[in-house]
Amino acid sequence: MSKYHIPVMLNEVISVLNVQKNQWYIDCNLGGGGHTEGILKADGKVLGIDLDPDAINEVARNHNLEITQKDGHLFAQSENLILFQGNFSNLSHIANSTHIVPKGILFDLGVSSYQLETAERGFSFNADAPLDMRMNPTIGVTATDLLNALPEKELSRLFWEYGEENFSRPIAKKIVEYRQHKKIESTNELANIILSVRHRTSSDRTHPATRVFQALRIAVNDELGSLESALPQALEILSPGGKLAIISFHSLEDRIVKNFFKDQEDKGTLKILNRKPIEPTEEEVTSNPRSRSGKLRVAEKL
Repeated sequence: MSKYHIPVMLNEVISVLNVQKNQWYIDCNLGGGGHTEGILKADGKVLGIDLDPDAINEVARNHNLEITQKDGHLFAQSENLILFQGNFSNLSHIANSTHIVPKGILFDLGVSSYQLETAERGFSFNADAPLDMRMNPTIGVTATDLLNALPEKELSRLFWEYGEENFSRPIAKKIVEYRQHKKIESTNELANIILSVRHRTSSDRTHPATRVFQALRIAVNDELGSLESALPQALEILSPGGKLAIISFHSLEDRIVKNFFKDQEDKGTLKILNRKPIEPTEEEVTSNPRSRSGKLRVAEKL
């Protein structure tokens, strides 16, 4: 398996999807292809989607697939694997254009290890780099753009709503003060601004900048909007009896998934298969600490 990204709860995902031989499954967050690899090993077929062209190139290379273009997007295909570079907010269009009717759909909503560890992508404060944070580095606004353009009140709202950051107001105020003298351009700059307001204490499980970085990443990539758009499409294209499995990593995403599942169950279109989300085992968290906040919810299309 590629070192690009360690798939979270791989065994649990393969189990809940109930992978069947020669049936198609959609991996909406291809990443390093770990979950896709697991489905292929269980004799399933996979349509793998990712917004990040690096992910498409990596998995294509691992499977000796030739990259071409389809409707202006990176594309690769073999008998049992299709790779498509795009946003899962366009899930229906992608599935229809590839003539796939899936028996299962997986969303793994985490940022890949590769993205976090590639400094120049600007997702992490562990290395100094330009504040980019775009999943697709060829389109859209960057985190730098947002930080230097949004009014103080808007920054505060963003940090509170998307990061659930209790210090959202003083952090936004400090950012606005700082940028009056210098444009904020690097991960270290932002992290140090946050640390000047929210000092690290012994009770902090994570770096004080974590929530603000999360909020910016969600805003730059419209992650919550994309998820809200994709879920009805997933239900629409899923074959009856098919499974919808979603791994979320923070409460905002998990709430959207939980509410969608409940609403659809009330309408009689979905059956929730686990009332409490499945969480990674202690062994997995020890070997892959980034899995610790993962929550897996599963439903079946009726």
